[in-house]
Amino acid sequence: LGRVEPTAIGPIEVQVANGTVDVRVEDDITAVRAARALVGLGSTRVDTAIGPQDQTGLRDAVPVARKRLYDVRSILATVTDPGTLVELRSGHAPGMVTALGRIAGRSVGVLANDPAHLGGAIDAEGAASATRLVQLCQRWGLPVVSFCDTPGFMVGPDAEAAGQVRPFGDLFVAAASLDTPWITVILRKAYGLGAQAMAAGGMHEPVLTVAWPTGELGGMGLEGAVRLGFARELDAIEDPAERQDREAALIELAYLRGGALNVASHIEIDDVIDPADTRRRILDALTAAGGGGDAV
Repeated sequence: LGRVEPTAIGPIEVQVANGTVDVRVEDDITAVRAARALVGLGSTRVDTAIGPQDQTGLRDAVPVARKRLYDVRSILATVTDPGTLVELRSGHAPGMVTALGRIAGRSVGVLANDPAHLGGAIDAEGAASATRLVQLCQRWGLPVVSFCDTPGFMVGPDAEAAGQVRPFGDLFVAAASLDTPWITVILRKAYGLGAQAMAAGGMHEPVLTVAWPTGELGGMGLEGAVRLGFARELDAIEDPAERQDREAALIELAYLRGGALNVASHIEIDDVIDPADTRRRILDALTAAGGGGDAV
């Protein structure tokens, strides 16, 4: 078999990157502490001893400028109880954040798209990682709270070569099999089947589907939808400047129609909320669904 150094077999860097290791720590003491925290999160016991952080900062967490990035992990850390959020497989599938945490003492599984990687698009690794978290929540009896900001599933020849059709389907099956409540919060983009996957299969499937005012919904990315749907009209405009202006106007109209407030008015989602109320609305939904816990 040739000569292989012992350190080349199963190095931690490889095991973290391929998703085998959920949480990497520095030493045995930290490992025991992390294991105890994770086992504790597997309990549905309500413990409201830890007070929430100030939620008002969430109002500025997602920039109004659609193409500006933001730190989704800071949003998750603010909504959950201080110090309770434990990210799983942080070195694997960077576009999909999977974590366990507590909200007013109630253990929950957390999913979130990271717009800093592929604009939040869901690839094969991201779908598989999300599926694993949903299956864990099913086994432990934990609700799922999903924070959606995705242009959809990855597409194209390179993406297809990853065999992504099966992991995409597995995510829908896992969500459909979940016996615990699912709550979806749309932070910005909610396009295509990827957005449906972040909502347990459809916007009406979760016990609560809400959006922040920055939310955008559609069958696909609105720029692409305009360029495809109006291709003949745009191609017929000979002047480049006029064509660009017409395209910009159509895209702006698409954003107006796909904006969270307009979509909510057609009862496609439950509500558009003040971001600072996110934690309270999640708790209200869990209580109504039998999730327990006092709104804090």
